[in-house]
Amino acid sequence: MAQHRTTSHKKRPADGPCPVMRECGGCAWLGMPYRKQLARKQQAMEELFAPLIEKHRWDVAIGPVQGMGGQAGDADIPAPRAFRYKAVTPFAPGPRGRVRSGFFARGTHRIIPIPECIVEAPGARAILNGVARAAESCRIPAYNEDTRRGLLRYAVLRMGWRSDEAMLTLVTSQRNLPHYQAFLKALHDIDPRISTIAQNINPRVTNAILGSETHILAGRTHLRDQLLGCTFDISPIAFYQTNPAQTEVLYQLAIDGMDLRDGDVLMDAYCGSGTIGLCAARAAVDAGRSVQLLGVERNVAGIADAKRNATLNDLDQVARFVADDATAYMRRAAEHGERVDVLCFDPPRAGSTPACLDAACELGPRRIVYVSCNPQTQVRDIEHLARSGYRMIRLTPVDMFPHTDHVETVAILEHR
Repeated sequence: MAQHRTTSHKKRPADGPCPVMRECGGCAWLGMPYRKQLARKQQAMEELFAPLIEKHRWDVAIGPVQGMGGQAGDADIPAPRAFRYKAVTPFAPGPRGRVRSGFFARGTHRIIPIPECIVEAPGARAILNGVARAAESCRIPAYNEDTRRGLLRYAVLRMGWRSDEAMLTLVTSQRNLPHYQAFLKALHDIDPRISTIAQNINPRVTNAILGSETHILAGRTHLRDQLLGCTFDISPIAFYQTNPAQTEVLYQLAIDGMDLRDGDVLMDAYCGSGTIGLCAARAAVDAGRSVQLLGVERNVAGIADAKRNATLNDLDQVARFVADDATAYMRRAAEHGERVDVLCFDPPRAGSTPACLDAACELGPRRIVYVSCNPQTQVRDIEHLARSGYRMIRLTPVDMFPHTDHVETVAILEHR
């Protein structure tokens, strides 16, 4: 941890709210008042989207950034704390069999010890540091990136937001775990909330955290949590948003923009575990509207989770999930004349592809709801959709990661 400076016999943190914020770099804006963070993000989004809006002469204004506890333009908003419900630590060998844990220093693979993190869920960092102590007591060596020896590479922790559960995934360089039973007992003793312990095997020389093989070592097969009145079972390597409070804000904006009508078919491309689509279907059913949900996702494990979640929420009669490439599926669906009234996109940071966007336009949905974690690629993709007759009628930024420059956006497009 960074040292404290001393002046006039009074101690204060060297770097404001967090003593390691400058070394870590994960919360670069932590020292900035939250209202100023939102104002800066608002300006960035307006400048980014202005050329697109002006070019097409769309009568649309960028909505205020939806922050935690307020929105851009509000006078006084408390600084958000304890909102990240996913936490990760790398491990590295220390002297005399010690296992080091914490964060990588910005731009390096040097580990900074972190007793606690003010933006993570309460107790999350203590659990991760407890894994390092458990590994030491059971003589399980940390992985050395230089020599490529050792076993324990990372721990990934997901905490339940509306459930009292935690899912711990250990990333190891090989499958065999020495002192297996003693290690599991030591892990269980860290925190009673740990309901799942999984092992992911990553033998590759890579900066990627996860490998392709995952096994449940103890406890439940999934973490159970709730969003917008729906229950979700999340498997260890499934995508699930890190900030659940803002996820509800993001999803509600998407659902409102869908404007689902009785008899509509909603397609959720890049559906993952089915979270957005199932929340939308639940809202429509609860409002007395008959809708059909079609989710498409290339990841087979994600589709298995989505089907499980549909059953959990009594939506298996209105929801169908397909393991397929979204582009290929939409192209075939258009050729066969399948009807899609509303299309929801939530692509990765790289955005969608021209082929996928063309296939979407061939389907001809009445509305496209585009949820983006990278507004730069979203601008590019919306320009592509505009050439096929779609116009943006609403765009709202959401602050999913306070104290960083990251912004997510929900764009609503309508066919002219």
